[in-house]
Amino acid sequence: MTTFDYVIVGGGTAGCVLANRLSADGRHAVLLIEAGPRDSYPWIHIPIGYAKTMFHPVYNWCFKTEPDPGMHGRQIYWPRGRTLGGSSAINGLIYIRGQHADYDHWASLGNTGWSHMEVLPYFRKLEHNTRGSDAWHGADGPQWASDIGAPHELVESLIAAGAELGIPRNDDFNGATQEGVGYYQLTTRRGFRCSTAVAYLRPARRRANLSVETNAQATKITFDGRRATGVVYRQRGREHTVAARREVIVAAGALQSPQLLQLSGVGPAPLLQEFGIPVVHALPGVGENLQDHLQARVIFRCTKPITTNDTLNSWWRKMAMGVQYALTRTGPMAVGINQGGIFARTDPALTRPDVQFHFATLSSDMAGSPVHTFPGFTMSVCQLRPESRGYVRIKTTDPIVAPAMQPHYLSTPRDRATLVAGIRLARQLAATRALSPYVDIEYMPGLHAATDDDLIEFARAKGATIFHPSGTCKMGPSSDPLAVVDPQLRVQGVAGLRVVDCSIMPTLVSGNTNAPVTMIAEKAADMILSDAT
Repeated sequence: MTTFDYVIVGGGTAGCVLANRLSADGRHAVLLIEAGPRDSYPWIHIPIGYAKTMFHPVYNWCFKTEPDPGMHGRQIYWPRGRTLGGSSAINGLIYIRGQHADYDHWASLGNTGWSHMEVLPYFRKLEHNTRGSDAWHGADGPQWASDIGAPHELVESLIAAGAELGIPRNDDFNGATQEGVGYYQLTTRRGFRCSTAVAYLRPARRRANLSVETNAQATKITFDGRRATGVVYRQRGREHTVAARREVIVAAGALQSPQLLQLSGVGPAPLLQEFGIPVVHALPGVGENLQDHLQARVIFRCTKPITTNDTLNSWWRKMAMGVQYALTRTGPMAVGINQGGIFARTDPALTRPDVQFHFATLSSDMAGSPVHTFPGFTMSVCQLRPESRGYVRIKTTDPIVAPAMQPHYLSTPRDRATLVAGIRLARQLAATRALSPYVDIEYMPGLHAATDDDLIEFARAKGATIFHPSGTCKMGPSSDPLAVVDPQLRVQGVAGLRVVDCSIMPTLVSGNTNAPVTMIAEKAADMILSDAT
């Protein structure tokens, strides 16, 4: 077939959801185009395999930002999934929705239908929570959200440390309130990763009306006037053109969705003209409004050999870990990297948490790199709602070349102050009666970093992404000069074209982005099918 009702560009988190939902009733012919290969690499499906995919050149785009002036001119490594399931196939598996106020804020910006109470049904619809169904959670959806299971001595001590500082224990970060300290739920199913490729695409693959093309790099959206008519893609050295009777849906993520729009003539007119691209529709917001969570990794040497470092550095403990996983699908291999988390306010006057901690019972120089030879644990600190804004812009007309990605980290006083306060909170937790017995020394940044300037210097020298770039095709009303899509996620000023992924977020959610993107795709599928009736 060369003509479909819907052509979906990007087989990542959102694309797999859309492929399932749009093909479910059998009425519509759907094509899913994915630039990467199938998700057949075994380490994708084992939670601890996160470290095996973090730098994998086949299953990971391995992007780097432009030199960032806020990070001493460093290029920051940005991993992104390049396989069916996208980043849900290589991420840290943490299931977090964000705060209720995030979505109410979206609605207040003119995005009708996106308040928390209006998106909650979609969160419940997508979710198969192992705890069962209640007012906040679903138990019948495709996407599993599982408890970690066995407690860990260090996480239990962190929870007790939080109590000493007035941070309450929270057993459900996705329920009535997000604030507190506790264990994360993970997107795992009986000990295996539950990516959207597993949750949504796998059950739909045998449908006669669903086609999936992998190793297929989209290069251009075709237009008839201002109506999107199809997609051009390269596969195994050949160029193919497919037509879309109803819609082209771009779900390539916050970095490649704006790139594809720009290459296709939809974007800032001066940028397109610079590269000789005919302007189909001038939209100045395409690629702007880039936001990301910057993490500062506060690392401690542990006084007891109870960390994942100790397991991975011992051949017999590593063998025992493998046997445990093979026989029971439990243990460190079934968990991944981060077990515990904190959502806290750095200032009691704030109405909601402004920092998140990812607590790992291991330590390494950077996420996914080999663990240290000593017992260690990590508190990764990030500011939940950064004010810094960057951009994504093409550097060439060659669609294979990555665009320029400039996050402009730490470019506002509040971003710098909040990150410093978060690092100081990590130190306060380490000094509590509950956690201090486990702290040998602060390995990084080290106690020599004492002043606010010292801590910002540490963040600039060692900080890195926590993998949540968003916002580059922002949703907003037509009165917003930088809005790219309307509240139905239709690209403004053209017909037959939508964007459905984390690029549509007008502001970054307060937490990890995988679950919110799954929700966005569920809601988008309903809107698309409603328009088709």
